[in-house]
Amino acid sequence: MTTITANFTANTANPANIATVNFVVCQLCALLSAFWFRLFLHPSKTSPFIRHVVATLLGLYFALFCFGWYALHFLVQSGLTYGIMILTGVEHMHKYCLLVALSYLSLCQITRVYVFDYGMYSADFTGPMMVITQKITSLAFEIHDGMARKEEHLTPGQKILAIRRMPSLLEYFSYNCNFMGILAGPTSSYNDYIAFIEGDPRRHRDSEADRKSKLRQSEPSPNVATSFFCLLVFLSVCKVFPVERNIDDDFIATMPFYAQVVYLYLSMLTTRPKYYFVWTLADAINNAAGFGFNGYGDDGSPRWDLISNLRILNIELATSFKVFLDNWNIQTAHWLKRVCYERCPYHPTAATFILSAMWHGAYPGYYLTFLTGIVITLAARAVRHNVRPYFLHSPTHKLVYDVITWAATQIAICYTVVPFVLLSVGPSIKFYRSWYFCLHIGCVLLAVALPVKPRHLRLKDQQKNLLREPVQRHPEATDSNCKSANDYSTQSP
Repeated sequence: MTTITANFTANTANPANIATVNFVVCQLCALLSAFWFRLFLHPSKTSPFIRHVVATLLGLYFALFCFGWYALHFLVQSGLTYGIMILTGVEHMHKYCLLVALSYLSLCQITRVYVFDYGMYSADFTGPMMVITQKITSLAFEIHDGMARKEEHLTPGQKILAIRRMPSLLEYFSYNCNFMGILAGPTSSYNDYIAFIEGDPRRHRDSEADRKSKLRQSEPSPNVATSFFCLLVFLSVCKVFPVERNIDDDFIATMPFYAQVVYLYLSMLTTRPKYYFVWTLADAINNAAGFGFNGYGDDGSPRWDLISNLRILNIELATSFKVFLDNWNIQTAHWLKRVCYERCPYHPTAATFILSAMWHGAYPGYYLTFLTGIVITLAARAVRHNVRPYFLHSPTHKLVYDVITWAATQIAICYTVVPFVLLSVGPSIKFYRSWYFCLHIGCVLLAVALPVKPRHLRLKDQQKNLLREPVQRHPEATDSNCKSANDYSTQSP
């Protein structure tokens, strides 16, 4: 406990971390405000207009307290893109909004990094702008889907999220700048947020029968304990295994390679509780306000994970690169999938990683991480398609495969994200050179040697299998029914 207190005192004594303290204080105030918002401004007691106004004003107040006048960037970015939505047609506004929002974010990130405080980890105003950028672009694409594309051209997921009318200015700013998500997110769909404000959660996701049987929405239970446990873990161990030691000359020269592998895992493992703290606290704030209800599980228990951003156990026990990414920063992964991966006609994996690097910021280490991620993702996909089937014949073989892939996944993740923590090119290349670029070379060889069908061919195979199943179950199906199903399944997203 003394070590934790000493670390906390040392960190907070640094003027560069005052913004971080402000951030934590604002999030705690937001948590208390969320309880008040749910109890006293419940949809049954007040109008959506009042809820929009209060949520927006509280959000802007917390932003001003935390970031000062830099918070005006949130309004400028949102105002610019709203003007684009109004002035340009729905046919192309999603492209313009993506370009303008991402460019504005990048300009702010470049200015902050190369003009003000390169390498500082203190909370900065571009962090909330990253979430607002997600919301702006998601909203633009969802409006485009709902107002410019034909229903039959949309995927099932796009149909659920499609927006059929242009939001008002108040709704737009409330969605972008509400107090529940302005500081740390996570992002959410516009339809989910409006349903929450109007007091009809999941109305666009559930059928009418489901909604009638699920009127008894339970009270949320924000898991604040998990959040602060993660904070204590981070403060107590983050200094014990510094990531920078991985590139220390004496460490590289004297430690055997297996010890370097173990230390790499431990040093990267101890950086994760910081993110766990921020995201679980943000999740608690949204749930405390009543946002986050996601229907009921198979056992009838309520689920409060509509906009949850991580699943800690799934991350730490991940047996593949994909599983790790699917459970880490979940809402960002959804955003990248909906905005880029599902819509990019060529090389969607590479395009998604590049967009993710641009969104994260201007540090060169981010780009090294995501370029490495492309290679490792392709290799992991090739191994899964070609090797995994041989281990599925017995539970014992499956267990062996899972243990091996868990270890490989954890080391691959650590190897990939070292530049993300070191930030600069020189230290990052020094680390990769100390490992002889072994994972880069091995993954390239695996991706080249093991064949994997292109994505569009895999999708066609899946569609054929889906079409074949109902025909076998229902021999009496008519040709017209089969034709309509085929027409729907082959539409491009």
